[in-house]
Amino acid sequence: MNHDEVLALFDRELRRESAPDGPGARAERAGDVVRHVGPEHGWNGVIWSGLDDDRAEAAIAEQVRYFGALGRPFEWKLYGHDRPADLDRRLLAAGFVPEPAETLMVAEAATVAGEVVLPDGVRLVPVTGPEDVELVARVHELAFGPGDHIRARLPEQLAAGSVVAVLAMAGDVPVSAARMDLHPGTRFASLWGGGTAPEWRGRGVYRALVAHRAREAVARGHRYLQVDASGQSRPILERLGFASLTTTTPYVHA
Repeated sequence: MNHDEVLALFDRELRRESAPDGPGARAERAGDVVRHVGPEHGWNGVIWSGLDDDRAEAAIAEQVRYFGALGRPFEWKLYGHDRPADLDRRLLAAGFVPEPAETLMVAEAATVAGEVVLPDGVRLVPVTGPEDVELVARVHELAFGPGDHIRARLPEQLAAGSVVAVLAMAGDVPVSAARMDLHPGTRFASLWGGGTAPEWRGRGVYRALVAHRAREAVARGHRYLQVDASGQSRPILERLGFASLTTTTPYVHA
């Protein structure tokens, strides 16, 4: 995999030519910026920008005005290779607050789609209905924090066919959950979630969920898997064959 070529493809297909992520959302090109405008409980923010020193501050101010008029907090998703080089400083000056940086990692789906090996007594269950969504939200709360956005958004995505979600169950107890966003017309599928209850970590459940979703991506014709990896998941993904392409930092404006 040529890292530079794949990063350029990612920028084009999932940023500059981004499609909305579900019902009630839209992607808009506004000058040198592509923004995603979601419903009130959805994701709102800047996906891509092609700025230089002269245009950056005006473009930032315009997005603050735009989302401010909607009454929505929003995120400027800044990547390590975005320009100008001091775009992070300009976002800070405009009132944005950075959240922890993550690593953009990509792998060939076919190389990750190996055997799904689970601990004894654990099985995978597809997420299809409201009861399953509630279990996903509960696992998310154990692993990451509040899961109300899962409850609000996941049913719409499932109905639209834009996401694949799966639960790992030990008997009747959910121990892990993961999602995969599908991007029709692109070569990418995006992995999200992968949260595991603390007492089940280190037992291979996360790796199994990655392999399962990779198999689903291959079956749907997607060549690449993309992950915004935390420091906790990055070493596991590296061992599975994912490559680090750049960093990504959410800059949030209230």
